[in-house]
Amino acid sequence: MPAPTVLRSLVLAVALAPACAVPGDSPAPAAQAAEVTAPQRIVTLGNSITEAVFALGAGDRVVGVDLSSLYPDAAAALPRVGYYRQFSAEGVLGLRPDLVLASSEAGPAAALEQVRGAGVRLELVPAGENLDAARGNITAVAAALGRPEAAAEVLAALAADLAEADRLRARVTSRPRVLFVYARGPGRLLVAGRDTTGAELVRLAAAENAGDALTGMKPWSAEAVVAAAPDVVVLPTRGLESLGGVPGLLALPGLAETPAGRAQRVVAIDDLKLLGFGPRIGQGVRELLVSLHPELGEGAAP
Repeated sequence: MPAPTVLRSLVLAVALAPACAVPGDSPAPAAQAAEVTAPQRIVTLGNSITEAVFALGAGDRVVGVDLSSLYPDAAAALPRVGYYRQFSAEGVLGLRPDLVLASSEAGPAAALEQVRGAGVRLELVPAGENLDAARGNITAVAAALGRPEAAAEVLAALAADLAEADRLRARVTSRPRVLFVYARGPGRLLVAGRDTTGAELVRLAAAENAGDALTGMKPWSAEAVVAAAPDVVVLPTRGLESLGGVPGLLALPGLAETPAGRAQRVVAIDDLKLLGFGPRIGQGVRELLVSLHPELGEGAAP
């Protein structure tokens, strides 16, 4: 395959411009949660929202999910209604939900309006790419489900994971330069610049973002990748698989000429632990810390 000089772009599942939230579609405040009738048929749009619903013990009420919702296995086996940023209103309504829980990035707007116009309760949960957003989303989803008390256990588990990450971070002595990429095949790869999920994860993992010259998720030239001189390349597991593993990744222009390429230092973490800042984000950060910092030792592995 001819080596392109520019890493081609992909419509990124986690970093596109958010759809506009419609006034009145915000999650029910916790103070009002007692008044919320417990839904019996739920459709979820967005992987972190789906994970939250299952973690909060309401997975048995979910009747449909979007294409990004691959965890847990019970969710992955449910009917699909399209990708949450481009879902099918007809597919959602055909499942006869009494609640649609969606990321504020869900769309298109016409589909949201169609769901609303059919008289179905629609709650938009604010999207975010930081730990405060992860905590807030768990609380918001619990309130929308009419069971705010269920949030405490999930938040406690998240806090325990993050506390362990803090303990690991305190032992870190290295500061590797990390190139965080998102890929779906050799012609579809983006580099995480500033103000991205990838950049926040690199920060939480006590490393430097080699893509800091960029803002957002962007394709990057081979020359820019070489100049960035990353020590490690980090990407979601499914992205690495789409490239044919480490050999396929390092065959992309420029990567083999970096310190990471020469040392073949590539770290792949489960997509849904990293992308979306859901209930398992603490686990993802812990795994990334251990993978990036050899001084932590094998005994630190989750």
